Amino acid sequence: MDQNPIGLVFPGQGTQKAGMGEPWRETPSWEIVTAISGVTGEDLAELLLDTPDEHLRRTDLAQLAVFTVAMVAYAEAVRRGALDGPVAAVAGHSLGEYAALTAAGALTLPDAAALVAARGRAMRDAADERPGTMGVLVAAPLEQVAELTDRLRAQGAEVWVANVNAPGQTVVSGSAEGIELIGAEAPSIGAKMIRLSVGGAFHSPYMAPAAERLRTALKNTAFAPAHLPVVANADARAYAGDCDWPALATRQLTSPVLWEPSVRTLTDELGCRRLVEIGPGKTLAGLIRRIAPETGVVSLNSPAALG
Repeated sequence: MDQNPIGLVFPGQGTQKAGMGEPWRETPSWEIVTAISGVTGEDLAELLLDTPDEHLRRTDLAQLAVFTVAMVAYAEAVRRGALDGPVAAVAGHSLGEYAALTAAGALTLPDAAALVAARGRAMRDAADERPGTMGVLVAAPLEQVAELTDRLRAQGAEVWVANVNAPGQTVVSGSAEGIELIGAEAPSIGAKMIRLSVGGAFHSPYMAPAAERLRTALKNTAFAPAHLPVVANADARAYAGDCDWPALATRQLTSPVLWEPSVRTLTDELGCRRLVEIGPGKTLAGLIRRIAPETGVVSLNSPAALG
């Protein structure tokens, strides 16, 4: 058995799809679906088995669906002994940070589920109050994307860097007009912009009302004083307890997800020789191969993948 230290990574919103729970429904860990339903008041079984894609794109439902599948997959991976190495640290992309905090022992499953439900509702309401959108710029360095957004913002456009995902992949967030301007200007920095089908301008100042609401819920939640290191989205630093997670998680809503530097923290600073993506899809594995091509990565996205 490979005893090199591994890091666990958990995907975020956007990886949901209709029927995403079907592969897991016959596993013992499916009982987690019932537990999360009881905490949140949502019928997660229906959400994961019978809800169409269009409805599943709703921010609050998408976040609950992705979080639940990630937790089922993690529990089943642990039950089957599929994590072939000691876990050195964990991280999650945006919403995935809550799954990471749970796997690290910083949050209980019921508390994390309640926070995910509160976060999703707050973000959905903020987006309804102040509509916005997002786009991903491919092929341009982060520095040029940041300069472009700064220049357009100085001219009055409402647009910000939202996700630093990987070399040549940066997500921007803001008003529909601002994102349209970014798309028009993208060729000037050798980039192409792809519009994202999202419910709002996430990880931007547009989410300030959601951050205020979530801060209250976070402050009323108990975080363990010591846990496995979790690399925070907000600053790409690792925390093993004795830190202000409510502040970090609140800040995450209105500031960029620093995924590329977070992966480098896992591999370079924390010594993770392999990264294991747990949850729906393979999005993070694709990003990791671009960030740290020398690091092994595997996606545990179905019972069959657990071996």
